[in-house]
Amino acid sequence: MQRSQRGDPYPFTWEIPAAIIASVLLVLVLGVHIGRAAANLLAGAGWGWPAQAELFRSLPGVLGGDGGAGLPGTYHEGAGRSALWTWIGVTELLLAGLLASALMIGLDRWGPQRVQGMATRAEAEQMLGRTRLRKASAVVRPDLYGKQRSRP
Repeated sequence: MQRSQRGDPYPFTWEIPAAIIASVLLVLVLGVHIGRAAANLLAGAGWGWPAQAELFRSLPGVLGGDGGAGLPGTYHEGAGRSALWTWIGVTELLLAGLLASALMIGLDRWGPQRVQGMATRAEAEQMLGRTRLRKASAVVRPDLYGKQRSRP
């Protein structure tokens, strides 16, 4: 159980959760368009990306099964509804996995259960050196190098 010796002077306010929620929603919206672009590409219509103004306005059309919603006029015949939904689903699953990985990395780094004050093996060798580590081995790892070694 590792806890910080002093409190965090910056309180949790609404800005951090709001930024996280907005980022997740943006990633999910972009995932819909990436899935649509992949479906259109594999259907032979080419890779197409909506203009910035159409990014959110075209979302209901894309989710309704229109592969060309929000794209320039050359993309009216895009992927079919089933291919569109399949590729959007695959893309969203991949992005959900990436978001979960980012969440785990963030919690390991800044979360309440993060490890504080532990050096990695490379950092310990850099600071102490191999000779000093061997001399201080009984202090560093008393379970392995102590005077009274007890093996399970």
